[in-house]
Amino acid sequence: MAALAARSVALGGFALDSLIEIGASIVVMWELGGVGEARQRRAMRLIGVAFLTVAAYLAAQSTVVLAIGYHPKHSPLGILWTSVTAVVMFALAAGKARVGVALDNSVMRTEGRVTFIDGILAATVLLGLLLNALAGWWWADPVAGYALLYYAVREGSGALRH
Repeated sequence: MAALAARSVALGGFALDSLIEIGASIVVMWELGGVGEARQRRAMRLIGVAFLTVAAYLAAQSTVVLAIGYHPKHSPLGILWTSVTAVVMFALAAGKARVGVALDNSVMRTEGRVTFIDGILAATVLLGLLLNALAGWWWADPVAGYALLYYAVREGSGALRH
């Protein structure tokens, strides 16, 4: 809702990425319920495709917003949400990484990296929102969208190569 109200590309992209995080967690739980390399490959493909889908959205939206010079509104709720999310995601990422190593499970380790990336993304989106709100740098929002794009492509490609 905050992304729609502010018409923020970065906040919208982060919301989509958060949905992927939830989906990736469900995939990990599904993968842990079975055994076999084929099941792990399928899980990694699902995560990779989801990331690349968000990357396509971010590329299109950020480019359009910059090209037309659209100025997103300020989002105090978005600032609060991304602040809390960044802290929580970094803590969850550390826990998932430890469990992945302990279980020697590549899907869980990848899920830990996904969660770490979510922490970075939350911090990046927060920076874009703050620069827009405090300095009037409207372009910081779509630029933050491009930062999200970079990580989405990197993680999606990595998951598909796995």
